[in-house]
Amino acid sequence: MFKFSKLLIKNALFALVFILALVAITFSLLSLYAGQETLTQQKNIQIISQQLIGDDLPVNEIATKLATILHASTNYQTLIIKNNSQVLVNYKNNRSNVLDAFLAKQKTVSVDKLNLQIQYQLAFTGIINFVTQLFIGIFLLALLFVFISAKLNYKLQSVIFRIISKKISGELAKINDPDFITKETETNHLLEIPALQEGIAEIKLMMTKQLKNTSNLEIEAHVDSLTGVENRNQFVQFYENKIVQEGPVTFGVLLITRCSELQTINQVHGYNSGDNYIVKVAKIIKNTLVNHPNGKLFRLNSSDFATILPNEKLKVAENYANDLTIKFNDYQEINELDSVAFTGLVYFDKSKPLGELLALADTGVSVAQTQKTNSWYSQKDIDILSNNSANFGSQNWRQEIDSVLDSGRITLLLQPILPSGRNNRVYGEVLARFLNANDDMLPTATFIAMAEKLDKIIDVDRLIIETVIKEITSKNMLENSYGINLSHRSINDEHFMIWLERKLLREPTATPRLVFEISELGLQQNIKTAKRLVDMLHRLGSRVTVERFGVGLTSFKFFRDLTPDYIKMDSSYTRDIDDDKNNQYFLRLMVDLAHRLGISVLAESVESQEEKHTLEKLFIDGCQGYYVGKPAQL
Repeated sequence: MFKFSKLLIKNALFALVFILALVAITFSLLSLYAGQETLTQQKNIQIISQQLIGDDLPVNEIATKLATILHASTNYQTLIIKNNSQVLVNYKNNRSNVLDAFLAKQKTVSVDKLNLQIQYQLAFTGIINFVTQLFIGIFLLALLFVFISAKLNYKLQSVIFRIISKKISGELAKINDPDFITKETETNHLLEIPALQEGIAEIKLMMTKQLKNTSNLEIEAHVDSLTGVENRNQFVQFYENKIVQEGPVTFGVLLITRCSELQTINQVHGYNSGDNYIVKVAKIIKNTLVNHPNGKLFRLNSSDFATILPNEKLKVAENYANDLTIKFNDYQEINELDSVAFTGLVYFDKSKPLGELLALADTGVSVAQTQKTNSWYSQKDIDILSNNSANFGSQNWRQEIDSVLDSGRITLLLQPILPSGRNNRVYGEVLARFLNANDDMLPTATFIAMAEKLDKIIDVDRLIIETVIKEITSKNMLENSYGINLSHRSINDEHFMIWLERKLLREPTATPRLVFEISELGLQQNIKTAKRLVDMLHRLGSRVTVERFGVGLTSFKFFRDLTPDYIKMDSSYTRDIDDDKNNQYFLRLMVDLAHRLGISVLAESVESQEEKHTLEKLFIDGCQGYYVGKPAQL
């Protein structure tokens, strides 16, 4: 039996080893973190320096401005900005400590166009103080653990020692006294000691927690966290184990249900609304599956669900798809959506590879999207895969797009942009929606994507422009301005550019009311063509917006030469901006630089009062989003 002092020393050594290992791991992580932050800051300095290239200021003022911007977002041990050998800024943080100097390495960034050299060394005082306090707390807890653990072990050993001693004494008494009667009940009472019971209970609790953690990890690996349905891994495993191999499923129907409005909802309403939409679609499918108790539902990716109806005929599955359509239509009407989801069906047996079935079901979805809203299509021609089945859905879309273009089946919505001040000049963005022969709404995102794929997007852009001009002139709506999106394919097409110039020349009353929105990435693809387009539009009286600004790394020198009228910040910068200090700082910098160039800054996907209020404080010129105004018929 160990003495209490020996147990105390033993536990203290164990705690010391644990603390030393923890210190080593933490220091390694801190070094990694410091290195990563130093490299990240190097990139930030390069980006911010590039954006200051266009400022017509003396080099010492540029250096001071750069230092101010850098200090606003980062703590430095040292920050030195030189022009050749002349030191323009020399900053040293006297409050940094020894660990700061050891963790942070000195870096130098050269900006050739400004003839500046920026030497810097980051300060990590905040995180070092936090880690120090954390280790003091851990050390004190370790001391407490050492003492309590030693005390409990000593008590437990003492109890066990007494039990064993009494047992031995009893056996010796038997030998010496034949009439000795063992009192088994007393021994049993000795075994019911609270300390022993507590130890056994603690072991059981630890085992229960371990089993629970293992189960949770297994669930996370196979279940989609958003909807709670099994994921693609489980889908593949189910097909291989229950269908391909010998199992109870010999045939059935595979259905792919595609959430057609996810991309639009994410862009217009925000990602939270997109998640709610996906959860609701999953709930609708689950409720519909109640009548098919053997049916299995899986989420394959962000927008696609797979349903397997084991040992059911195609006709039964089509009735199930009809039920889905009815429920999707109800959901669409309540939530004022263009569509909800489309479904493709394919029959299978054990001989069909999974990849082939997925391709057939996907083709069925493409065909369904060209028919009624939220409809389904049963892909019965299994041999289509040997005849370019991938083109089967494309052929349906080609015919549908040609039909829309020939008949002009397009409807226009207008989403307003709310100015932040009375003197701010903004406009409303035109959103095009396309109809099939039955006047059912086609999924917009898929329509545009297929038009791009099938080289029809330029014709679609022409149809939208012609329809907008016709609508605003025939209805005498020329007191406002209207934004029209142009694809990057159109602005890089010579014939389209000629057609657009002639069209605008023939419409002198409507042309000054048009604002053409072009993505930043689209403009970057051919800067010379982009410059020519903007010059032509300005010459005729139209205006230009660079949308999705901030996705690329275009310098403001490019925009100074391009001279757009507006930039519309990408939604990734404006979403939840009231809680994002980094985006607030970046956006304020962008607004300041844009206003210097005479460019107005707009924000999209504004979905709350808090976001709108924050953006107004950052001097944004206009806000767009469902909180500001929903799309309405033009």
